[in-house]
Amino acid sequence: MSTIPVVMSSEGAVVTSPANIRSTLVGNVAATNPGYTANLPGTLIEDIASTDVAAIAQCDQARVDAINSITPYGANAFVLAMLGAQLGIAQGTPTNTSVYVTFSGSIGYVIPPGFIVSDGTYQYVIQDGGAVGTGGSSQPLYAVASQSGSWAVAANTVAQIVTSVPSPYTLTVTNALAGTPGAASESVDSYRSRVIEAEQVTGTGTAGFIKTNVKKIPGVQPRLVSVVSVPSGWEVIVGGGDPYQVAGAIYSSVLDISSLQGSATTARNITATVIDAPDTYSITYVNPPLQTVQVDAVWNTSWVNFTGASTINQLAAPAIQNYINGIVVGQPINLLEMTAAFQDSVSSVWPLYYLTALSFTVKINGSVVTPTAGTNVIYGDPESYFYSGNSDITVIQG
Repeated sequence: MSTIPVVMSSEGAVVTSPANIRSTLVGNVAATNPGYTANLPGTLIEDIASTDVAAIAQCDQARVDAINSITPYGANAFVLAMLGAQLGIAQGTPTNTSVYVTFSGSIGYVIPPGFIVSDGTYQYVIQDGGAVGTGGSSQPLYAVASQSGSWAVAANTVAQIVTSVPSPYTLTVTNALAGTPGAASESVDSYRSRVIEAEQVTGTGTAGFIKTNVKKIPGVQPRLVSVVSVPSGWEVIVGGGDPYQVAGAIYSSVLDISSLQGSATTARNITATVIDAPDTYSITYVNPPLQTVQVDAVWNTSWVNFTGASTINQLAAPAIQNYINGIVVGQPINLLEMTAAFQDSVSSVWPLYYLTALSFTVKINGSVVTPTAGTNVIYGDPESYFYSGNSDITVIQG
């Protein structure tokens, strides 16, 4: 029995024309039914043949769509997950807020996994454990919030010990750096971007390979991963994730671990020991600090007696917040992109030509900042990332 072949072009599989489908169908039927005629108008046989051609054309279109979807650029969510599985990349699941804390007190005191600390509002659970060293302090230990949600954890706020410490031992805790707010489930677009990035990796030791492996670690937020070229090697910036798993991913991704450089601000450095028996290696990477961003957006319109100001404000505020919270670590705030986010969010309410004025006042960590001269971009700390809470964005009609 003959089949309809798959015709490929430079743009992928191509659908078969209805004429070719009909010709193939009639030929197959005639081969087993002598005297079969399907070209007499107005007959039941012709009607069935035409209906079958339409059905086969739909099936052929589905076949072409399926073939052309085997690419991270156009795959549906299911096929995209299969492509990701081939690369060892799973779509990100929700993550709780996390923070690195340092314990001080009785030398040698062991802090086991499950030890609980608090900032007075939320509790955080130590994941890997550690001990107070001879200098009187522990290494930064990774702690994850015991409840879901996203909130900012300011530096030096996790200062309460919940788990009891027996007498006569003493123990205090603090977080030198801000924590990492939790994240919702990874969007399909974000996952698609990671799959595309993974497929473009050329080999071990490249920045893309490091980023791909680190982003596989549960709890690591893709936007908080960056590999920066520095004069003496690589500076790897990672926000979230268990430090030992992150260190293991970095170790397996670089050709020369001596090329790994930490931050000049040593308090930002996280060092974890990786065991590749019988040897051990210390891997250092940078935990990016959080920079709180507040935005006041003032807009106006030429629409006389416009009554939808509250709707504009309600739509634009979360759009601006999502833009800020999507900026990759070390990258600037672009006022043009923020403008586009505002416009996209309100375009369903009115034609954009009614928007006659839009201005932004941006504060980073409470201080007003302005764009770099001659540009529309605002730079922050190159090792940090931006974060806006629900109450940090204000949108009003001026």
